[in-house]
Amino acid sequence: MNNIKNRAAIVGISMTKFSKDSERTELYLTCQCIKAALDDAGLTPDDVDGLVKQTDDASDEHAVTSSMGMGNLTYFGESRWGAAPSAMAMRAAMGVATGVANYIVVYRSVNGASKRRMTPSMRTSGQMSTSDLLQWTFHAPFGHMSNAGRVAMIVRRYMHEFGINNDQFGWVPTVCREHGARNANSMFYQKPIAFEDYLKSKMIVEPLRRMDFYEEADAAAALVVTTPERAKDLKQRPVYVLGAAQHMALETEELTSYYRPSISGLPEMGKVGEKIFAMAGVTPKDIKCVQLDDSYGPFVPMQLEELGFCNQGEGVDFCNRGDRIRLGGELPLNTSGGSLGEGHIHGMNHVIEAVRQIRGTSTAQVKDAELVLVASGAGGPASGLILGGKS
Repeated sequence: MNNIKNRAAIVGISMTKFSKDSERTELYLTCQCIKAALDDAGLTPDDVDGLVKQTDDASDEHAVTSSMGMGNLTYFGESRWGAAPSAMAMRAAMGVATGVANYIVVYRSVNGASKRRMTPSMRTSGQMSTSDLLQWTFHAPFGHMSNAGRVAMIVRRYMHEFGINNDQFGWVPTVCREHGARNANSMFYQKPIAFEDYLKSKMIVEPLRRMDFYEEADAAAALVVTTPERAKDLKQRPVYVLGAAQHMALETEELTSYYRPSISGLPEMGKVGEKIFAMAGVTPKDIKCVQLDDSYGPFVPMQLEELGFCNQGEGVDFCNRGDRIRLGGELPLNTSGGSLGEGHIHGMNHVIEAVRQIRGTSTAQVKDAELVLVASGAGGPASGLILGGKS
């Protein structure tokens, strides 16, 4: 099968601290982070000939190249939705694998908490996607206006079908905060929670509590992708892209895929899992840790099911008491804290943390973490990666 396995490597990474106010524009954060990722790899802005960004990112290619003195772009692209982080890395891997660029930077910058922005994003400047129009035409008139409500509808059906009590979801945010408390860049550094704290958190939209939802943050992240051949001459140990895929199943909408025969699963994520495991030539048992989309905590056990780490309906039991998903457990989860325990940057921190795990530099380091899975876009168009330390 023709694919991009072992044809791309991540050679530089960078991430700012997560905060409620960065006191900088998103463009400033972007350039700062790209420069640090290039320094990490041993490269300069002159070496960069490709950029990949998230569609909504306010720091467009023109602003970045002008601000950083990049004058040799031959490849630039973007990806959208919650699936963007893994999909952006896949775009970059495709670019170097096909030879259209040599060194591609993937970046995401967002002042999600302070809203300190130099320019508005594409979506906030008045352009609406078809999905946006569907949301506001068919759902809003009935009061279905928030992501919290959209997710709650799916989670309620999942609970009904598998006999789950909503309090059982609390172990995911508890473990994510436990991991985030070890991470000095996290918004929750040295601030772990107990399971009882979750139970006391405010009910936002029944059955979901405040701690089931991501924490808005100001932050930026960047990574550098090149070929394995070029990677050998750079500063860092290469982290290879072994599997990468996207998927959008029939009737997929972002958090409102209500017109399927069943809404108690995440079928796009299941298809992504099939593809990345087949491409990488490994199975779920080979994976040492996972970085799953935890924008909404209850989607984590659902992803574990779709990706083959447990059977359908067993994800909540897999996470019960946290022993299997915390550091030292069977499958450590979101070891930097993720969106629930580090801060929300639409999942880019999950990709960065996967690279750290393979390098051996995580603040919650898993022993012999040679294979790490990343999943993006739970509840809508999905994407995923399997990264490895050996080609």
